[in-house]
Amino acid sequence: MNEQQLDVMRTGKGFIAALDQSGGSTPKALLQYGVAEDSYSDEEGMYTAVHTMRTRIIKSPAFNSESILGAILFENTMDREIDGKPTADYLWEEKGIVPFLKVDKGLAEQQQGVQMMKPMPDLDDLLKRAVDKRIFGTKMRSVIHEANAEGIHQVVAQQFEVARQIAAAGLVPIIEPEVDIHSTDRAESERMLKTELQQHLDRLDEGTRVMLKLSIPAEDGFYSDLMHDPHVVRIVALSGGYSRDEANERLARNPGLIASFSRALAEGLSFGQTEEDFDDTLARSIASIYKASIQ
Repeated sequence: MNEQQLDVMRTGKGFIAALDQSGGSTPKALLQYGVAEDSYSDEEGMYTAVHTMRTRIIKSPAFNSESILGAILFENTMDREIDGKPTADYLWEEKGIVPFLKVDKGLAEQQQGVQMMKPMPDLDDLLKRAVDKRIFGTKMRSVIHEANAEGIHQVVAQQFEVARQIAAAGLVPIIEPEVDIHSTDRAESERMLKTELQQHLDRLDEGTRVMLKLSIPAEDGFYSDLMHDPHVVRIVALSGGYSRDEANERLARNPGLIASFSRALAEGLSFGQTEEDFDDTLARSIASIYKASIQ
């Protein structure tokens, strides 16, 4: 573990950029950027197009360590380069931004009101590659749709089981049990989730560090006490389907909670923009998310 990067994540002012759209979400991200599906012919073309988009974002002067603490990458992005450097090295050495890697393989079908993570049989090999690529931490997502106690227990148990495997490899796991912001019993789901998170944090070995990525809670300040747990490096929030403005407004009401936005970060960016327009749009987006993250 890089202690300098750990200090950035623990004490830095700013937020995490989620640049980890993968698989089925990549065409949607490209379409939002103005690149239609008929502009690439196969999966390789799609990933080249999205890497070009991400490279443009990362290289922008607006994308800097004054506002952005870390960036979450997709595996394909980790394996590519920016200006002849592996993406993770470019982020840290050129930008001072801590690199993370999305490691989950997507969501299983919904059962007991939740979607668990699909099996990750090759995780050990991926973690070794991540260490070799100088990645600091990882991210993995589950989704909670209903306040089902057993389902939420299973989601959190799976997340922490995998988190221990990741921590043993020398990386800091971001545990992401997203609560669907549209669920009718969302507040109850969050109460159950918080209880499960605290119980599992209490069982971690001393010195094991994790991060939590959670939906912006229905009750302002709901996760504040978890921020003081000695195992928790930082708690970050996903935009969860809110527009950037609404996500920022809700985030700002939760002191200590910082953003880890994906779609909301790239909102307004377009393939056809001039570099000046692109940089200005990105700068405004970053400034608004930064402001909400440091309240």
